[in-house]
Amino acid sequence: MRIRITLEPLKGRATLPIHYNSTLQAFIYRNLSPSISKSLHDKGEILGKRHFKLFTFSRILGKFKVKKNEILFVGPISIWIASPHINILESFATNFVKKEKIKLGKNFFHPFGVEVCTLKKIKGPIFIKTLSPITVYSTLLSSNGRKKTYYYSPFENEFSSIIKNNLIKKVALINSTSTLIETDENIKFSFKPIRVSKRNEHIINFKGTVIKAWSGIYELDAPQEFLLTAFDTGLGAKNSQGFGMIEKYEKINSVTNSSQ
Repeated sequence: MRIRITLEPLKGRATLPIHYNSTLQAFIYRNLSPSISKSLHDKGEILGKRHFKLFTFSRILGKFKVKKNEILFVGPISIWIASPHINILESFATNFVKKEKIKLGKNFFHPFGVEVCTLKKIKGPIFIKTLSPITVYSTLLSSNGRKKTYYYSPFENEFSSIIKNNLIKKVALINSTSTLIETDENIKFSFKPIRVSKRNEHIINFKGTVIKAWSGIYELDAPQEFLLTAFDTGLGAKNSQGFGMIEKYEKINSVTNSSQ
């Protein structure tokens, strides 16, 4: 499930840092109920040694201009938020609509509206477009024994295989009775870049950590349960930091005006 919120800046325009993922994440946590916010922020859900926070969000959609280290948004903006847990989205939407004004970064906005979107059926293969760029990485040991993070590109085989393995874990968390996770080696899965070039690579600073991620148009094929999970949780890693949100891509010539 996903919601799209629309906000109108009280002064007609709003300024945010270029690397605003952490600002947007804090905005989401701040507008959840205290109990949900604390549980989601502090622990999330655990599978083995991994902690998952099963929500994701888009880049900010709207008219904008880049000015040095800031982005100037002019007029209304919208943000997509997705999660397989309806209570998270209900909590946010309830708190959002109750407020006469709401703060994002150093700016105040009027909460303009909430749109709810539920995807119940989907069949692959499908074309998808990133609403926030996808990041895929491995932690490796360098020759001197120090840990090093290696970020993959969509043109490397590991990009697809790591996305698949990550989705298997998310499916297991959401539905422990799924029969698909018992035979994960035989799961039909493919993820191919369709309209992706070097310009789709993004370097994002999240609280001092430099993250490489990729936007663009891709073809995704997987069982329906995997596709629905991908839409609800995002693809790849760091979804709760604003990475990996996708939408179904219908028209090859359509363009969404976003800051991704």
